Amino acid sequence: MKPVVLGIAGGTGSGKTTVAEAVIAAVGAECLAFLAADSYYRDIEWTSEAHLLAHNFDHPSALDSELLATHIRKLKADVDIAVPIYDFVRHRRMTAMRPVEARPVVIVEGILILALPEIRELLDLKIFVDTEADLRLIRRIRRDLEERGRPIEDVLRQYEQTVRAMHREFVEPSKEWADVIIPQGGHNKAALELVIARVEQLISASSRKAREILNR
Repeated sequence: MKPVVLGIAGGTGSGKTTVAEAVIAAVGAECLAFLAADSYYRDIEWTSEAHLLAHNFDHPSALDSELLATHIRKLKADVDIAVPIYDFVRHRRMTAMRPVEARPVVIVEGILILALPEIRELLDLKIFVDTEADLRLIRRIRRDLEERGRPIEDVLRQYEQTVRAMHREFVEPSKEWADVIIPQGGHNKAALELVIARVEQLISASSRKAREILNR
C-alpha cells in the first residue's frame, strides 16, 4: 500500500496543528507518521545575540528542505526514518533523533511546505489553513511566551521584522497550490469533515490499488 501524504500549510498560529490533530484522531495515531517542518531548521552559527536576532527563520532557506524531501520519499517507499530534534534555545540540532516508522498516512506540517516545489510535488493532498492575522499573532505570542520562554519584546520584534514580511512574500501566495483551503483556522468543523473524508478516500484508493497489484 502506497502511503498517502497530506501537507498542512498556513501562517504561524493559523491552526495547522489543530487540523493535524483532527486527522490523527480520525485516522488513528497507529496508522500515521507525522513530520513537522520546524524539526528541519538548519543549524545557526551565531556568535552574539545580535547575530541571532538578525537571523530570518521564516525564509525558505532556513529549512533543510532537501532532507525533508528525502525523508518524505523514504516514508513513501515504506522506509523508516530518524527525524532531527531542533533545540530552540541553542538553535542547533540535538544529537538525539526521533525515530518515525513508515505508516499508511504521512502528515507534513509547516508554514512553507506549499512554497517549496520539492516538497509540494510529494504531497497527495495539499491543505492551507487560513486565519486572520490578528488571531495568528495572538497565538504566536502565547506559544513563544509559554512554550519557548521568549520575552515579549523579542516576539514582537521578530514578527515586525521577518514573520509578517515572509508571510506576505511566501506563505500567503502558496495558498494558490492548495487543494483545500480551511477558513477560520482549525476549528472549522465542516471543512475538517471534508478533509477527513478525502483522506479516507485516498487511503481506500491506495489500498485497493495495492490489492489489485498483489492479485495480478
